Amino acid sequence: MAEYLIRNGFVYDPVLGIDGDKKDIAVKDGKIVETTALSKPTEINAAGMTVMAAGVDVHAHVAGPKVCVGRNFRPEDKLFNSTPQAGIKRMEGGFSVPTTLRTGYNYARMGYGFVMEAAMPPLFARHVHEEIRDTPIIDEAALPVFGNNWFVLEYLKNKEIENTAAYIAWLLRVTKGFGIKNVNPGGTEAWGWGMNCETVNDVVPYFEITPAEIIRGLIEANEYLGLPHCMHVHGNSLGEPGNYTVTLDTLKQAEGYTAKNDFGRDTVLHHTHLQFHSYGGTSYSSKGFESKSKEVMDYVNKQDNITFDLGVVTLDETTTMTADGPFEHHLSHMNHLKWANVDVELETAAGVVPFIYNPKSYIAGAQWAVGIELGLYAKDMMKTYITTDHPNAGPFTRYPRVIKWLMSRAAREHMLEKELKYGDSIRNTCYIGEIDRELTLFEIAQMTRAGPAKVLGLSHMFGSLRPGCEGDVAIYPYNPEAIDPSRDPELIERAFSTAQYLIKGGEMVVKEGDIVSNGSKRTFWVDCTTSENPQVQRDISEKFKRYYSVTEANYEVSGHHYVPNPYVIEVDASQ
Repeated sequence: MAEYLIRNGFVYDPVLGIDGDKKDIAVKDGKIVETTALSKPTEINAAGMTVMAAGVDVHAHVAGPKVCVGRNFRPEDKLFNSTPQAGIKRMEGGFSVPTTLRTGYNYARMGYGFVMEAAMPPLFARHVHEEIRDTPIIDEAALPVFGNNWFVLEYLKNKEIENTAAYIAWLLRVTKGFGIKNVNPGGTEAWGWGMNCETVNDVVPYFEITPAEIIRGLIEANEYLGLPHCMHVHGNSLGEPGNYTVTLDTLKQAEGYTAKNDFGRDTVLHHTHLQFHSYGGTSYSSKGFESKSKEVMDYVNKQDNITFDLGVVTLDETTTMTADGPFEHHLSHMNHLKWANVDVELETAAGVVPFIYNPKSYIAGAQWAVGIELGLYAKDMMKTYITTDHPNAGPFTRYPRVIKWLMSRAAREHMLEKELKYGDSIRNTCYIGEIDRELTLFEIAQMTRAGPAKVLGLSHMFGSLRPGCEGDVAIYPYNPEAIDPSRDPELIERAFSTAQYLIKGGEMVVKEGDIVSNGSKRTFWVDCTTSENPQVQRDISEKFKRYYSVTEANYEVSGHHYVPNPYVIEVDASQ
């Protein structure tokens, strides 16, 4: 591999405590090294530019059956956003639901190196891994969904944490999954009965268990196993006015739990796309809706064992897709656009509905405000992460725009004064107009690099330029000494949209803004060893014979055809 010496850049690395100092960064044999370890490096002059570790995305929907349905469902999303082949690149297309090729290329252009697929239906894990395999450059992993799984519901109903953990370990191994995702706990299973769980205390039909019990049980099982990532929850009543009380009840389920792992993670619950869960009021009108971001953050800021990501609405036409089947049905009745739903036997469900976050409507603008407020009210940016719940609140290619809004009050004022039709009403019902805070590049590095890597249990590899970490380095055409976020907010978005250079795993993949290599991406998964559990194995065999449409032997993801370049993280929970 080539050696690289990146000279004279403004370096931001929260792990090392470097806040814009001019430093030289060295890469050799695919790793960050001391500059003295180089022999004949290729030098990159980063003078006047910002240097960070490559970005880490903690939550996005980028691979699998619902993403594929979204692409097929919306040819209009792809038709006018295609780019012909040029140089090393292959044909790419799509906006809110890009092709696998454009997904990898767009993340690389933004300087990202790792992405977590946030909801993998276990039965369709092979499909997920096929799409991950075909996505160039970026390393990826996937979170199987557990919050409505029949095995989990039955074990937790009977308070069998050891059996729950043994089943989770088995499923992670056979699906090549990374951790525990919990979507609308209990509510998606209730949807199969034409119902939902709107609070944490509603009872799931037949299983006689509540979302609160599911959340606590999965936290306990996660820490019993000592997995790299904490339990990752999408709470009940997503998108409903007044749901902030449900969100607070969800977050409170983590009280009393302590992280137990060997990966440096100190949290037990990650709440995703918190924007969709921080609403007050009783309706979507300016007279019936209000932001409750401050109230939610008043609680979150006092907790040591919780992380969250923003889920910022970017005011685009997009494609919503989630394992929260009841919500997608509800959304289809709101906008009367096309709708697809599917139930996955014994495991989960999903829905897909196009959506337009129109800046001329009050509620879209208010949703935008709530997401930005959460980031501005946060006190610990190592536990606060930038996302759009791609593509649900907007495409991931808008992360640079979110960074602009967080760093520049002038950019937010421009939105309220010029872009949003109901700016005055949004000021009255939300907090955004009264917040002066402007985040720094150091804080952005915490939210997009060091923090996500830590909560995923991957801080030994990603999120820092510390010697020994992966040779993943992003260089942006942003001079912090020359650019004033208050006067030049558009330069923020422009710079973070197109990295000048991206070195991924020691290989140059973006050079002067152009893709120059398809890289050598990897798929991360967790192989968790537990004590032998004959009961769980009998339960698995019985349910496959009785309920599944495939045999147990045909269920497992195996072979290099699906996971050609795996990075296996081993966890021993047998003691």
